[in-house]
Amino acid sequence: MAQITLTAPRSARLDVLVAEGTGATRSQAAKWIAAGLCHVSGHSVTKAGTAVPCGAQVAVAVPEAVKAAAEKENIPIAILYEDADIAVVNKPCGMVVHPAAGNQTGTLVNALLFQLDGLSGVGGVIRPGIVHRLDKDTSGILLVAKNDAAHLHLSRQLKERQMEKHYLAVVEGQMKEQAGRIDRPIARSARDRKKMAIATDGRPSQTEWTLLEPLRGSALLDVHILTGRTHQIRVHMQSIGHPVAGDPLYGCKHGVAVPRLMLHAHTLAFTHPRTGAWVALSAPPPEAFLDAVAKLRLHASAPLPLAP
Repeated sequence: MAQITLTAPRSARLDVLVAEGTGATRSQAAKWIAAGLCHVSGHSVTKAGTAVPCGAQVAVAVPEAVKAAAEKENIPIAILYEDADIAVVNKPCGMVVHPAAGNQTGTLVNALLFQLDGLSGVGGVIRPGIVHRLDKDTSGILLVAKNDAAHLHLSRQLKERQMEKHYLAVVEGQMKEQAGRIDRPIARSARDRKKMAIATDGRPSQTEWTLLEPLRGSALLDVHILTGRTHQIRVHMQSIGHPVAGDPLYGCKHGVAVPRLMLHAHTLAFTHPRTGAWVALSAPPPEAFLDAVAKLRLHASAPLPLAP
């Protein structure tokens, strides 16, 4: 087992702190706690809901990875970079990241298990190697950990907002400004549990956007997320009246004609977990994305301006 020691950054439930500090899900963290694998200030705690004060030391014995429940599948996936610790892939639009109800096969995890020699076990048997996720219909760059040490290091970078993530997005309508920042908390929608929504009691969420090119009835943006909430870009852009084009959950019923959700994770930069070097990589947009932008373009000869 890997022994991880955390310092509580605020007062919170034990399962929340363990999940945030290790990159595991809250359900996985709760199982570790119930199994007696967590100590708070030197005392064993077995209740996930235990209140932990700010500054307390939390020790977690992370179990070694077990055989993944997902099966290997020979599914083509573009690997942009790989070494002994990490892999960076270009996820296609329409691919679910990890197995779940209704999607037990054909996921990115199934493909990774076939393509790579090893994956970290911190995310549990359903999410081996998965450090962060992309929505099913969002394409683009995604970081994968090949061992637990790399996973924990990368998870800490995510938590401390030390990674740089930029997306290309086509949004409905014309932007009145060249750039903007959206700082609105996000929580699960009380009306529709499949959706997220702006909520005063939600988690802090920040998104920055820059206009790359005005299009017919829409605009191409570079979107930089400072936090990583579920559906963050989609909810934030809808909240300012510019939903992502082609969005079946948050989009316009009669928006611009596009073949897919026009959101692509374009660049990712982070500190390598072993070498400490700053790594910056990009994933080229798929042809369907490029073709859709070309059809909306005001000047047909203009090249696609890519995010930095």
